[in-house]
Amino acid sequence: MSNESSRAVQYGGGREALLEATIRVVARAGLRKVTNRVVAEEAGVTHGLVSHHFGNRDNLIAEALRYVLERSLDSSTLESGTGSIDDFARTLVEMATSDADGQAFQYELILESRRRPELRPLVAGLYETYRDATRRELARIGLADVPGLDHAVFATLDGLVFQELADPDPARMQSALDALHDLLRAATASTNATASASRR
Repeated sequence: MSNESSRAVQYGGGREALLEATIRVVARAGLRKVTNRVVAEEAGVTHGLVSHHFGNRDNLIAEALRYVLERSLDSSTLESGTGSIDDFARTLVEMATSDADGQAFQYELILESRRRPELRPLVAGLYETYRDATRRELARIGLADVPGLDHAVFATLDGLVFQELADPDPARMQSALDALHDLLRAATASTNATASASRR
C-alpha cells in the first residue's frame, strides 16, 4: 500500500480516492493489474466501494480516464483561451513532470487498446478531446485555416510528454516547446502576410 493510501479517506472522498488510486496502479503496474481489490487497497477503502461508485472495472477505467484528461487539460494550458502563442501549452513541462502518473496512465491505456479493441473508443475520444482543444486555441492564435496543423501540433506535444516520461529532461522539453512557439509565430506571420496580399 502506498503512503498516500495509508491516509484515512474523508467521508465523501471515496470516489476521488479510487480514481487517484486507479491512476497510480496503472502508472506503476499497468492496466492489467487493475482489480477492485488492488485499487481499493491503494485507495485505503473497502473493495465494495469500487462497485458502489463504478459498477465494474471498465467503468472505473473510463471514469479514471475522464478524470485524468480533465486534469491534464487544466494543468497543461493547452487551451489557455488567450490567443497568445506564449500562453499556448505554457505549463506543459510542469504538467508532464508534476503529473507523471496521470500521463503514464493515458499512455498505458493507449498501448493496451492495441490488444483490447473495446478500449479504442476511449482512446479515440481522448485524442479527439486533445485535438479539439488544440484546434480551438490555434484558431484563437489565427491559424484556423491550416489543414492538419491541429493534428501535427498536438502530435508534437504528445511526443514531447511521452519522451519526458521516458527520459526526463525538463530543459530539453522547454527548448522544444520554445521552438514550437517560434514555428507557430512564423506560421501566423505567413498567414497574415498572405491575407494582406490577397486583400490588395
